[in-house]
Amino acid sequence: MSWTDERVETLKKLWQEGHSASQIAKQLGGVTRNAVIGKVHRLGLSGRAAPSQPARPLYKPAKPPRAAAPEAARPQAQATPVRRVEPVVAVRQAPTLPIVPLVEGPGTATVLTLGAKMCKWPIGDPSSDEFTFCGRRADDGIPYCVEHSRVAYQPQQKKKKDGVDLSRSLRRYL
Repeated sequence: MSWTDERVETLKKLWQEGHSASQIAKQLGGVTRNAVIGKVHRLGLSGRAAPSQPARPLYKPAKPPRAAAPEAARPQAQATPVRRVEPVVAVRQAPTLPIVPLVEGPGTATVLTLGAKMCKWPIGDPSSDEFTFCGRRADDGIPYCVEHSRVAYQPQQKKKKDGVDLSRSLRRYL
């Protein structure tokens, strides 16, 4: 296969439109993707109208937690008759606290001050000037402090050994 002037012009046109080397090779026929890349390089074609894949954002800021809906806005549940049984012994339960996401303040260590036995848990956006590391004391051989180790290392869940899981796994073969 030789590069005729007509094929080179088609290559230039498709490259400027943003087609990938694989797509161009298929349209031209009789040429591989690598041959197209080599020819583009030899011709010095660099600018493209549009990239073959859209660029992904590097950082997506976390969404703030939603506030709870006011009592008046919440839909009321259907009233169903409930049979109450009074307990013989009243058990006092501790009040449950709502789960609030942990918002960490700035850490005490930067990239330049981070030591061997300091917690290396990143805090903040790495592209910002306020980016720091936790910096608390870490155990030997573990890169995080006790609190961040609990988040980073979750215990492995035990797998169930009953017939339901086996039938589910075999279902795809039937």
